[in-house]
Amino acid sequence: MHGFLGEIECKLDPKGRLAMPGRFLKQMPPDNNGGFVVNRGIEKCLTLYTLPEWDRVSKELETLNLYDAAQRLFLRQFFRGATEVMFDSNNRILLPKRLLDYAGIETDVVLLGYFNRIEIWATQVYDEVMEVDAANFANLANQVMGKQHHPASLNPE
Repeated sequence: MHGFLGEIECKLDPKGRLAMPGRFLKQMPPDNNGGFVVNRGIEKCLTLYTLPEWDRVSKELETLNLYDAAQRLFLRQFFRGATEVMFDSNNRILLPKRLLDYAGIETDVVLLGYFNRIEIWATQVYDEVMEVDAANFANLANQVMGKQHHPASLNPE
């Protein structure tokens, strides 16, 4: 399998540490060296990037034009609060308080793993954002994926 896959409910300890679930530890890429970069998500969540994924994303962002005000603002917002975090001896990472405040995270969280990143959501916020009924999901799938050519395994027909 490539990257992370899963949705896991967890709790932070009183110091803001997240114990990485065993399922995600088993999915950790071998070249990750025990750390992540944690950053503000585009929505009200945090995103944990593996170190190789952070390097890839950073290289992609290096192509933006620093002389364009909108691109400069995006870069500042994107990198705002980005912090490298390493596992302690108990496979926990300490999440910065400022980032926890941004995402409204106190104790109960949901981790959503996909590709080479893990999103960290306050449980209540996650439940609200993910509240999409089947009809709306079908419309969203058509809007996002319907106009592209896809392998037969992705076609619902």
